Amino acid sequence: MRARPLTLIQDELVEYDQAMERMTDLVGQRQREERPDTLWLLSHPSVYTIGRRTPAEHLPDPSHGIPVVETGRGGQLTYHGPGQLVGYLIVKLDEGEGIVDYVREVELRLVEALGKLGLPAERRDTPPGSELLTGVWTVETGRKIISIGMRQSRGVTSHGFALNVDGDLTPWSWAVACGMPDVDMTSLKREMGSADMDEVRKVVAEAFEAS
Repeated sequence: MRARPLTLIQDELVEYDQAMERMTDLVGQRQREERPDTLWLLSHPSVYTIGRRTPAEHLPDPSHGIPVVETGRGGQLTYHGPGQLVGYLIVKLDEGEGIVDYVREVELRLVEALGKLGLPAERRDTPPGSELLTGVWTVETGRKIISIGMRQSRGVTSHGFALNVDGDLTPWSWAVACGMPDVDMTSLKREMGSADMDEVRKVVAEAFEAS
């Protein structure tokens, strides 16, 4: 994997709509060469986000009171909430490099980060005709721990990944995550017994050469 250093932005809890506005601004700055490639680490209050292809039957029961927001990224339904580390990647792709190529790099960097945190993990290739297996899974239990949904516009990426660290996993069971009814979502805390968000932020930033 070639070197691709990023500039790091860090925030705590940011409302999803506000984050989307800022991300759009960051993408515009990168397209105009006004800022370098950037990783923005943050978390969101509870919200479900859906892609344009998410079926209605995958949506949560509204009685749970968690808002559902349509977003412009690829992929299906994802849950965001406290205790989850979200990373938005605003990166200018090389000539001839596509978004699928970059998503694969993102998966591998996150696998490396989880390994350093003590959790063996892997990316998966999607069998023909199956729902996309984009993301990262645990090796030993086969559970999904990181969701990834990205897009690119005028050669610059946006959106990114969501790593479950130590938050409540219950809301995942109220909807169909990632277009896969049988997926078992997990977190670092569930797999390892404990997790420290500050340490996770540090290790993930290092995996993306972000400072």
